[in-house]
Amino acid sequence: MDVNAAVAAAAAIAGVLTGVIAMLAFRWSERDQKRPTRTSLHTDPVLPPGVDTVLSVLRSSAVVLDEGDAVVKASSAAYALGLVRGGKLAVEPMLQMARDTRRDGEIRQVELDLPRRGTGRGEALAVSARVAPLGSRLVLLLVEDLTEARRIEAVRRDFVANVSHELKTPVGALSLLSEAVMDASDDPEAVERFAGRMQIEATRLTNLVQELIDLSRVQNDDPLEDAEPVRVDELVAEAIDRCRHAAGTKQITMAAGGTADLHLWGNRGQLAAALGNLVENAVNYSPARTRVGIAARKVTASGGAHIEIAVTDQGIGISEKDKERVFERFYRVDPARSRATGGTGLGLAIVKHVAASHGGEVSVWSSEGQGSTFTLRLPEAGVARDRATQHSALDDEAGQSASAVPSPDSPDSSQYEPLPAPEVLP
Repeated sequence: MDVNAAVAAAAAIAGVLTGVIAMLAFRWSERDQKRPTRTSLHTDPVLPPGVDTVLSVLRSSAVVLDEGDAVVKASSAAYALGLVRGGKLAVEPMLQMARDTRRDGEIRQVELDLPRRGTGRGEALAVSARVAPLGSRLVLLLVEDLTEARRIEAVRRDFVANVSHELKTPVGALSLLSEAVMDASDDPEAVERFAGRMQIEATRLTNLVQELIDLSRVQNDDPLEDAEPVRVDELVAEAIDRCRHAAGTKQITMAAGGTADLHLWGNRGQLAAALGNLVENAVNYSPARTRVGIAARKVTASGGAHIEIAVTDQGIGISEKDKERVFERFYRVDPARSRATGGTGLGLAIVKHVAASHGGEVSVWSSEGQGSTFTLRLPEAGVARDRATQHSALDDEAGQSASAVPSPDSPDSSQYEPLPAPEVLP
């Protein structure tokens, strides 16, 4: 009997201990479930109401980070710039800014130059990064791409510097020549010689100012506001007449050919100036007793019919390194020859902008010592008129592609060979 009682007592004690252990284990499990885990730190943060919508319409690249530096939200622009990779912010300076802002709540802003991914050219990506706290646990990073703004600013700065230099040259020459005339007042031959030089410098200054006005006009005006049908034959005849004296002085033959009765739709004055600049360049850069040919033809492309006007010379040609720059403002292939001919370096820049504003392009084929062919490619009158009714605006950065250089080995390279000229204009 005593043995049975002892066994029963032991069983009762064991049952009580088991119950106590089970109860403690249950309570311990509940406490573990309520405690935040490392995984929950990355999944719990939720953007405040409305923030997601605002971030989706911002032009800036947006990235939201949690307290563990994990990316909670990132815009497509942030991925495109390479700011976010593998769910992490990939730019260490920005990551450090986010940590500092999370620590003290201060808003920070900095401009950085980042390597551009995938170009292989080592170009820097200029950005402005701004970091601010978003609630108590999140940090918002906004990144603005400043690359294009800096490029435009650099172009503007270079343009102003070049204009200043180009204006100072003839003005300084006029000042010196006027002093020379005063000193040589008792020498009629010297006065006549210096006066002739003054006329040359005054003409150069006048041409420069006029081309600056023309360039400003073609950049700021919409040529299709006053558009009209323009006969290509008339443009060619006007360009030849403009350069007739200069060509005759060098005994250069100017010949016109190609398809007759073609029409463009655009600003007649701008189109005449663009073609005139091409023909004038061809004459200026050609040696004596050579030929300049102008030919027009109609070509059919996927975007509709286009008119191509090619100006071919037998001049000095353009090197490979210069081809991509000949359409830049004030760039000269041969500065010495440009000074001798009174060139300003703005003629081809005007041609590029006129072509782009009319929905076309200008291209160049050239070989050193063999000559060059500049080709204006513009929509035919009917196609251009349809585009005008759709109010297509001038895109100046897209115009940079107008300086694309065609390869003489391409299937259409025949159009860049010296063109036949069935009709010779006196």
